[in-house]
Amino acid sequence: MPPKKPAPAPAAMKPKAVAKGPTNPLYEKKAKIFGVGQALPPRTPLNRYVKWPKYVRLQRARRVLQKRLKVPPAINQFNKTLDKNLATNLFKMLMKYRPEDDAQKKERLTSQAEAEAAGKEVETKKPVVVKFGINHITYLIEQQKAQLVCIAHDVDPIELVIWLPALCKQMNVPYCIVKGKARLGAVVHKKTATALALTAIKNEDKMEFSKLVEAIKGSYNDRFHEANRKWGGGIMGVKSQAKTAKKMKIINAEKLAREKL
Repeated sequence: MPPKKPAPAPAAMKPKAVAKGPTNPLYEKKAKIFGVGQALPPRTPLNRYVKWPKYVRLQRARRVLQKRLKVPPAINQFNKTLDKNLATNLFKMLMKYRPEDDAQKKERLTSQAEAEAAGKEVETKKPVVVKFGINHITYLIEQQKAQLVCIAHDVDPIELVIWLPALCKQMNVPYCIVKGKARLGAVVHKKTATALALTAIKNEDKMEFSKLVEAIKGSYNDRFHEANRKWGGGIMGVKSQAKTAKKMKIINAEKLAREKL
């Protein structure tokens, strides 16, 4: 026998039909169809599908590896850079002692040659400027002529400057690690610079410079041995952390179950 149809609902229980108002045919609502030649699909972020240049992929992979692997203290100290306020004050000071660029040098030599041609005596004083070049800075530190050394945190290969903090500490020269080599390079009209050094300061800047050096010494020279014992890295990804937490939860649950027995 065919199944019986359920009885219709009583008239009192039937929902009342809502009378629809007149619709404007110009603004008729239509569902979007995302077929060929139809509506455009909504925009989605495609960052995951972009094939980035090789240098971007390499620097990202290096950054991830430095987080995952255990990093020795000598390399890990370069992750501890100068804080923003101190760095701003430091670069303001460095910009006052910028060496002359090519145009300024040409102008100085031209005016000097004209003065000599006119038979005038030209007084030449050694300018007080920032020193750069890793070999030159090493010599200045060894001779204890450097009053402050600024080292870039992102030098590649790191072996170029990895020994510099230890040398500064040994020779009792204030040093700091700043972001980054391009910013240091801009001070001396270069693309990049591994390190800069100040050997002399004008009288009007001595008070400000002494405060800056005191703060930098407290952050770096006085904490050198502490930084030399602190390993870095060992930070796993989000998925690995979730897996570890899940395992630990199970282990803890088993321990509690054993204790109850």
